Amino acid sequence: MAPEDAARDPVQDAKQAWRSRIWDEMSRARVARFPGARGRIPNFTGAERAASRLADTRAWQRTSALKSNPDLPQLPVRAAALEADRLVVMAVPRLRTPQPFLLLDPDILDVAPRRAASIKGADAYGEPLAVEDVPRLDLVVCGSVCVNTEGIRIGKGGGYSDLEMALGIEEGWIDRDTTIVTTVHPLQVVVADLPETDHDFRVDLIVTPDEVIHCPEAPRPPGILWDHLDDDQVDAVPALADRR
Repeated sequence: MAPEDAARDPVQDAKQAWRSRIWDEMSRARVARFPGARGRIPNFTGAERAASRLADTRAWQRTSALKSNPDLPQLPVRAAALEADRLVVMAVPRLRTPQPFLLLDPDILDVAPRRAASIKGADAYGEPLAVEDVPRLDLVVCGSVCVNTEGIRIGKGGGYSDLEMALGIEEGWIDRDTTIVTTVHPLQVVVADLPETDHDFRVDLIVTPDEVIHCPEAPRPPGILWDHLDDDQVDAVPALADRR
């Protein structure tokens, strides 16, 4: 779908309305840390406590390898995973390289986990991986702008988390035994229906600084839905262009 068509799509319009609402609420409540809420996955206050709470879950305890989004609010999760000797996979921003993932292996890192787990650190110390070389994942951690208790989430609008999920499903390193979790501030958890499309994935767990919410099991996208992508989107992601 071309960007100009997406702007007129009622589902995309509804998603953007929810983003604006949550960004405004977090800004008014002063629960979004640097660099602010609007236009991004908000770096929420209490992110460290949410990471600690996630580390107490059964899903975390059985994890040997996880993928996390590179945003600031999930930095404590990535650092905690390295400290606990878990493999961490991060995506190259916008999946723009032929090897669009980076592997952080705590057994070979010679820098502090928090430094390695930052965007710059992963770029400097991570091992580039082609899509087919990503290890099987026990856990996927994604950032969200908002999420409901059915597990429907809305991201910042780029669509790259959905593409990463689709690639992982097609390659088999994400399967039904992979737990999908988001860490968020309580203000980001809404009691309302949220818009979604066929290429959107749902989360299994919502972790806030105060609680863990278990979401009902739901079907996942089967992989890449080519009819949801236009030529420009495919051409911008080498891993997609190679599969077209």
